[in-house]
Amino acid sequence: MNTAPTTLPPLPDAGDLISQIRFCHEQGEIWLQEDRMLLIHAGDMGILRDELITAMGIERARGFLMRFGYQAGQRDAEVARRVRGHMDPIQAFLAGVQLHAIEGIVQVIPKVVRINAEQQDFYGEFEWHGSYEVDQHRQRHGSSDFPVCWTLLGYASGYTSAFLGFPILYKEVQCCAMGHDHCAIVGKPLNQWEDADQMQRFLQPDHLAEELMSLQRQVSCLKARFRDTELDADLLTNSVGRSEAFRQVCQLIRKASQSRATVLLLGETGVGKEVVARGLHHASDRASKPFIAVNCACIPPDLIEAELFGVEKGAFTGATVSREGRFERANGGTIFLDEVIELSPRAQATLLRVLQESELERVGDNRTRSIDVRVVAATNENLEQAVREGRFRADLFFRLNVFPVRIPPLRERSDDIPLLVEHFLRKYQDLYGKRVNGLSDRATQALIRYKWPGNIRELENMIERGVILADNGTTIELCNLFPSLMEPSHPLNVIGQNGTLAASSTDLICRQSHARELLRKGISLDDMEKQMIEEAMAQSDNNITHAARLLGLTRPALAYRLKKLEEPPQTE
Repeated sequence: MNTAPTTLPPLPDAGDLISQIRFCHEQGEIWLQEDRMLLIHAGDMGILRDELITAMGIERARGFLMRFGYQAGQRDAEVARRVRGHMDPIQAFLAGVQLHAIEGIVQVIPKVVRINAEQQDFYGEFEWHGSYEVDQHRQRHGSSDFPVCWTLLGYASGYTSAFLGFPILYKEVQCCAMGHDHCAIVGKPLNQWEDADQMQRFLQPDHLAEELMSLQRQVSCLKARFRDTELDADLLTNSVGRSEAFRQVCQLIRKASQSRATVLLLGETGVGKEVVARGLHHASDRASKPFIAVNCACIPPDLIEAELFGVEKGAFTGATVSREGRFERANGGTIFLDEVIELSPRAQATLLRVLQESELERVGDNRTRSIDVRVVAATNENLEQAVREGRFRADLFFRLNVFPVRIPPLRERSDDIPLLVEHFLRKYQDLYGKRVNGLSDRATQALIRYKWPGNIRELENMIERGVILADNGTTIELCNLFPSLMEPSHPLNVIGQNGTLAASSTDLICRQSHARELLRKGISLDDMEKQMIEEAMAQSDNNITHAARLLGLTRPALAYRLKKLEEPPQTE
């Protein structure tokens, strides 16, 4: 049980929190750990507030701004846990008080804080001084008959709920806009408020947005009725995208689905060729028939003919029964031949006959069987080059190349990355029974800038890893996506050999600038080392183990340096 004493402990020095802020003015960026921040005029927020009130009304604007603040509070709670997780729970919790002040929102004075995490109990009383929302409201509207610190109130609820892990709501019991000397709030668990339902509704999504979404769905349904042919939901669900390159592929597949032509899908590994093939099948008039996918590279060359075209009993040693091949099983539907370039010369000749005559013979059989199969082939190699090198039949290439479709690599459709991330987050959160708060701004930025040699498959694997490594209810950070022990040579590997976060491109520029400034001021390497060690010890309350972790050192290595600093300088 953690209960605050009658007199709250003094707030820790805010240096550990301030040190998390990085100004990278060359890049036009400000960072609080891995979240990008903005430095904007308070007056602009006042204008936005007025616009919301005019457009939505007081109640809806209040709910919108409370939800806005709630999200900001949740993000800061993660910062507090990471920076002060080693401290006393109440001191760690009060980091939110200091973060709110550091961000220029309001001065917070804690009066009463009681925490009982085991019984999910909390009580807090706080004073607010210098609320920017009060200032903006007074400038535009004068005094008020009701509290006006909506964003601040949402922040307090979001921060405390996320920090403690159970729902806490605050009520503003006095406000300067109403004539009080200062603003004041009281926070308690949701179930301890008599009017909890009325208070909580401000934190629920506005039904105005739901109404707009409903209208949007109705418009989409009406548009769909006038389309001649629409891609199947499987393609739209599994090939997520909005980029121009993605839309062009969808348009080509839509046209191909209306024909009987053989389709050749071209593209790098991992771009989603099988998903596109399935979408083509389901959008065609063969949708009710089988879709059979075959990876030709996974079948031994001496078995490929039997697997594709079937085998008769006794055709070779081990063929004890007759069985149909993949083509027969796909009769009336679609067969997808991935890595078609891996077919043996004999299998290429047999496939050519199937395409030309729509008939086949099983291995060891002398009876011809008619077959009606739509062939979709795929390769990540240049088939024309393979023809020139004699590795692929020219006549088969021309048969397959009736309707070529190039699927662009992920680096050419970066606009689709946020949508793909959301899609895979939903998938793996459900799979692992976890809930995360999306990706940090720095992680998102890194994903968009990365060149993706493994394409969508690599992105999916990375998001799965992030969901596994991130704690429940937290944000997926860059180090969750690129841990060095798993990918030591990764071009975006930001975890150094010592286990600490190394420089990304933005950080590198900022640190180079900082290094130039230190040299200009004549600060030596020894002075810098001493300052870093002293700061790490201060942030960790002289806990050597924790300080070593902050510095990326082992405990013995830091202990040695501390002992060296204590030794008096030698004189010549």
